[in-house]
Amino acid sequence: MNQPLVSLTRWRFDKRLQRQGLGPLVRRSIETIQVNVGKVCNQACLHCHVEAGPKRTEQMSENVAERVMSLFAASESAGVLDITGGAPELNTNFRPMVQKARALGREVIDRCNLTVLFEPGQEDLAAFLAENSVHIVASLPCYSEGNVDSQRGKGTFDRSIAALRQLGDLGYGQPGSGLLLDLVYNPGGPFLPPAQATLEEKYRSELGAMGIAFSSLLTLSNLPVNRFAQSLRRDGQLDQYMDLLCENFNPATVAGLMCLEQVSISWDGGIYDCDFNQMLEMPSGTSGVEGPLNVMALDSFEQLRRMPIRTAPHCFGCTAGAGSSCGGAIQTD
Repeated sequence: MNQPLVSLTRWRFDKRLQRQGLGPLVRRSIETIQVNVGKVCNQACLHCHVEAGPKRTEQMSENVAERVMSLFAASESAGVLDITGGAPELNTNFRPMVQKARALGREVIDRCNLTVLFEPGQEDLAAFLAENSVHIVASLPCYSEGNVDSQRGKGTFDRSIAALRQLGDLGYGQPGSGLLLDLVYNPGGPFLPPAQATLEEKYRSELGAMGIAFSSLLTLSNLPVNRFAQSLRRDGQLDQYMDLLCENFNPATVAGLMCLEQVSISWDGGIYDCDFNQMLEMPSGTSGVEGPLNVMALDSFEQLRRMPIRTAPHCFGCTAGAGSSCGGAIQTD
């Protein structure tokens, strides 16, 4: 079992919220359902908090996927289905889930690593995504080959650029196309992301010279969870990084935390307050249901409204500096 960081007094997120008059956190609405369909991936990135890779076997079953979509359909306030992994496209339920959500008239986000477009059997993936107007959020941790390959493996940058060109040919990232393509930056080490707007300008300049267009850049902090936490421990930098996050706690980011308006579903149907809590095996509160909450025990995701949100030291990663969420920096001005 993955263990959260030791809750030393200076790393008590709940206590910090209490001192600032901002806690405890309670979910205020259900707007986004983020679904992790499995840990199988064609890559094994050093910073991956999911610890996904080609050798993982965890995959969402058809039964669980159908239950998730039934609950999603019954939850009128949930306007977004956010599908992640692993490489979510490698799960056999990915395309049916996309089609069902689009038939409901709701937005679908695909957390794509780009290189999956070149995996066997995925030759028509880009066309499928475009045909269904899927919003792509694509990992590209830098605009330079060396930095990307050091994080994600040799040759990843070239394949990512090739994938971006393929998507661009279909209209992704092009003004007026309606096909959204956001890129995701995360730091290559134990430091906070730079200002999102400033870095986006640099991305546009560097990638534009390669003929690449995109909609927006999202900057994400590396949270001290799983592989990244393990590397920090190995290098003796965990305490230093946690102190950095705590020292840069920004109370203005709390109102924009993603856990306040979304829930995270695991490949086996477990329910969590966010994807990071999911990887640390910290399930959502039970709300009168015996045992860890699961999609099989719900009638609608609306039941999760106004439930308390579990926090731990890693939550400082979402509130440091400009903040960090699945939608990028929380404070962008």
